[in-house]
Amino acid sequence: MTGQPPVRDDLVDVVPYGAPQLDVPIRLNTNETPWAPPPAFFEALSQRVAEGLPLHRYPDRDAVALRTALADRERLPVEQVWVANGSNEILSQLFACYGGAGRSVLLPRPGYSAHPLLATVTGTAVVEFDLAEDFSLPPEVAVQAVQRTGPALVCLASPNNPTGLTVQPETVRALHDSFDGLVVLDEAYVELADDPGQGRALLDELDRLVVVRTFSKAWRLAGLRLGYLLAPAWVVEDLLKVRLPYHLDALTQAAGLAALDLADEITSHIQVLVAERARVLHALGTLDGVTVWPSAGNFILLRVDATGVTAAEVFDRLLADGILIRDFSTKPRLDGCLRVSIGTPEENDAFLTALGAALTA
Repeated sequence: MTGQPPVRDDLVDVVPYGAPQLDVPIRLNTNETPWAPPPAFFEALSQRVAEGLPLHRYPDRDAVALRTALADRERLPVEQVWVANGSNEILSQLFACYGGAGRSVLLPRPGYSAHPLLATVTGTAVVEFDLAEDFSLPPEVAVQAVQRTGPALVCLASPNNPTGLTVQPETVRALHDSFDGLVVLDEAYVELADDPGQGRALLDELDRLVVVRTFSKAWRLAGLRLGYLLAPAWVVEDLLKVRLPYHLDALTQAAGLAALDLADEITSHIQVLVAERARVLHALGTLDGVTVWPSAGNFILLRVDATGVTAAEVFDRLLADGILIRDFSTKPRLDGCLRVSIGTPEENDAFLTALGAALTA
């Protein structure tokens, strides 16, 4: 017998996830933090390794030390905290537990492009609904979508990627009370928002809410691939059923503990980043031919309205200048839209200068 075994029917048309990774001077397309972790972090991690990290043994399967440190920080019992390889693995585990064959997840449009992919891979049907014209999510819009589609779970990013807008507490409450499924709040960028504790506070009043976070953004550790979950204890117990054996390696657990020990120092850049976000947002608002939306993340969504030039052409002109951003102009409801990550002040200046030239070239 010869030939190639067919992939699952529901994966035939799936496009692998991935923003371009190009070798350019200025990368502003994947919402990474532009500043590396401080030297003290690497020193602390090196010390943990040097003190005898037992790499010849499997790691702590339940990552108790790391979960305990996070639980102490969030003032929760350790049983209500879970950790995995980035927030995306946690989302995959949630979809595997509460989605799967015959079940669906409700997602907003526009939204984080990895959410439908992760759901599809777990065999969970994806149903989508449109945000309001201004990309906000009023409670009545969310509730109507739930009542219309009957999902097993709802997953919302707050702040939303790529719009940058947050989901208001009243919307989360209305969603939670409108059905008997799980509400997942993906807070990858929450530390950069005006109210970073919003999701954590809602956990105390909503018994089917889970909050997913990451060390990739505000913690400056995208290369580490570490995410965590805050949830009712029964959710963590369910996730144990689908996690891979020894899923989180010992080095990642040690790095997470080192980061938490130095939390204030590692996140000290946030004030500068938020100020840069405001500066870039203001500058974009002064440009003719550009529409922008406010953002609570480390990125800004803009629409090219200039006469005689398309968003794709602006993207190409910026790339020719060595500046890589993200082109969303072909995505549903995002006609003409580009997204730019907030970089260093020098990178942001270069982007604004190049953008002004690209709009008029």
